[in-house]
Amino acid sequence: MHGSVAEDVTAIGRIDAVPSILEIVCRTTGMRFAAVARVTDTRWIACAVRDEIEFGLQAGGELDLKTTICDEIRCSGNAVIIDHVAEDPLFHDHHTPRQYGFQSYISIPIWHGDGTFFGTLCALDPLPARVSDPKTIATFESLAQLIGLQLDAQDRLRDSEAALLEAESSAGLREQFIAILGHDLRNPVAAIDAGATMLAKAPLDPRSKRIVDQMKLSCGRIANLIDDILDFARGRLGTGLVLSRAPAKGLEGSIAQVISELQTVHPERDIKVTVDLPETVTCDVERVTQLLSNLLGNALTHGATDSPVDVSARSSNGNFVLSVANAGEPIPSDKTERLFQPFTQSAEGSSPNGLGLGLYIASEIAKAHEGSLAVTSDKAETRFTLTMPCNCG
Repeated sequence: MHGSVAEDVTAIGRIDAVPSILEIVCRTTGMRFAAVARVTDTRWIACAVRDEIEFGLQAGGELDLKTTICDEIRCSGNAVIIDHVAEDPLFHDHHTPRQYGFQSYISIPIWHGDGTFFGTLCALDPLPARVSDPKTIATFESLAQLIGLQLDAQDRLRDSEAALLEAESSAGLREQFIAILGHDLRNPVAAIDAGATMLAKAPLDPRSKRIVDQMKLSCGRIANLIDDILDFARGRLGTGLVLSRAPAKGLEGSIAQVISELQTVHPERDIKVTVDLPETVTCDVERVTQLLSNLLGNALTHGATDSPVDVSARSSNGNFVLSVANAGEPIPSDKTERLFQPFTQSAEGSSPNGLGLGLYIASEIAKAHEGSLAVTSDKAETRFTLTMPCNCG
């Protein structure tokens, strides 16, 4: 996108080569007036001028567009070249040379790279001059092209500066967004949860107890949503997930704890567990168990209720492999392609309590551990598999 007329005039003034270009024009042709003009459908404005005949026009000055030949050039896109007005079959009786008193004239269009017309590089003189020479025309065309390239370079620089300012502004908003999630939303949720915990210790009738229990469950869901959005903000908008890696000697116990917590929520479901970790895994235990919680919660929600969910964690040959599998309807192939994108639900009828960030965050956790998260889904089972090196980082 190009600037306003005033900005275009200023842009020509910023091109250091323009005075030299106008000098070359005059020295090459013997003509004593040269200019770079911005030409629109309503205005003719001098952006830069070299005047050795006291024509009386300076940078920023204007001519009535209809009195100029440049208006015709703007409409046709073609150069106009006149050696001697009095002998020219097309321009000997033209109003412009008669009004401004010149006999020789050359004007070459200046174009932006996108094909937009900017204006002209022109020269004139009260005396005839040999300007129709092919070498002279080629020189003019090259100089006009050079001006167009310089204008485009300034446009790109201006756009880059604007993008940089926007990025800096976005970075500030991102910091505020993460701060609100991390502090301003967590505090009231924690206060509600603490109040519900205190109420739960008091004697309550059955109806009140159900309400308090529901409040605590809702606080837990809100806290999980905040965690998911915060992880999304850090991973997608910030610098990525931050890990605290260490040799996870208690990883087996942490996996068992996650399974136990979800088993409590789904007491009717059968969860089969295989854990074999002869090789120590260096990882962020909280993040790995978060990934497991997301995958297992997803399997319990979407898997067939009459079939067990299989959880397997193994370390061997320098790799840690964690997988969660469930029976049930396979995930359509068109969905598996975008399953790990944010705000994507894994199956039809997904839980209304989520934002579709769980699998995206799980994938980001895998990447942060220099690993990958993959899915296979057919009529037999749907299986999510984390594969990562035992000693990542």
